[in-house]
Amino acid sequence: MTSAFLSALGGRIAERWLAALALPGLLFLAASTTAMVLGHAHWSDLERLRAWLDTLAASPASHSAGTVALVAAGVLAGAAVTGAAAQSLGAGVELLWYAEPHGPVLRYLADRRSRRWRAADAAFRTALVAAGRARIEGADDADRLADIAERRHAERGRIASAPPRHPFAMGDRLAAPGQRLWRARRLELAAAWPHLWLLAADGTRAELQAARLRLTASARLCAWGVGYLVLALWWWPAALVGGVAVASGVRRGRAAAEAFAELTEALADLHVRDLAAALGVECEGVDDRALGERLTRLLRKETQGP
Repeated sequence: MTSAFLSALGGRIAERWLAALALPGLLFLAASTTAMVLGHAHWSDLERLRAWLDTLAASPASHSAGTVALVAAGVLAGAAVTGAAAQSLGAGVELLWYAEPHGPVLRYLADRRSRRWRAADAAFRTALVAAGRARIEGADDADRLADIAERRHAERGRIASAPPRHPFAMGDRLAAPGQRLWRARRLELAAAWPHLWLLAADGTRAELQAARLRLTASARLCAWGVGYLVLALWWWPAALVGGVAVASGVRRGRAAAEAFAELTEALADLHVRDLAAALGVECEGVDDRALGERLTRLLRKETQGP
């Protein structure tokens, strides 16, 4: 039984390594080789690439089994190293998405998002007032003005659901559950989260973990895109691959952050009274804000007196 378990575990690890590191790394190494052989001047010359491969295959070293094995091992090692580098860069991208606006660049990006949100908010409020006035007066274009107000509301929501504070949308979205829970329940999510996680059902944990993994995978896709954009310095078609990868990674990252934030907030809403019961805090007849304050003080290990 132990041998079967270790074999299955080894197979799963090998599959994950192949999918997460080896295959993307091999593709990147192939693109890098193509870039070095063709360059900008011969970017689409497949005959030149084929001639290079034929020359390589005709060399005496290619007929040695030992040399072929060493080259294959080197290629796999290079793919693994490239994949590990992309994984590390993806972790950096993920940290950047959540970063607070420290430093001139991040502050500029945060201020720029804030200005865009305020302009979109002003446009929405103006359109809403115009639509309401037209509806009261029974104007013929009331429906058209209502549609405009809805579009303005959607445009504001694409920037952020609340006044943005972070340089990137993912940071604001992941911070939103904690802010809303504090305003509505006076519950500090950072202090309550480990306890809520322990109370969650296995299915709920699996959903949260899947959303978190999608977020990490999106950041890693952006990292691969950055690598291809760098490769475009030698072979410009790589810029197309890099641009698509970065844009797709950002789009997927926003969707994953949205899903993770919604699940986090839902978990807190559903289990806050279960948390109170587990901690021995009386919650019958207590409103949400008072209960949240009690739980926050308890979880912070605060005392009422000296």
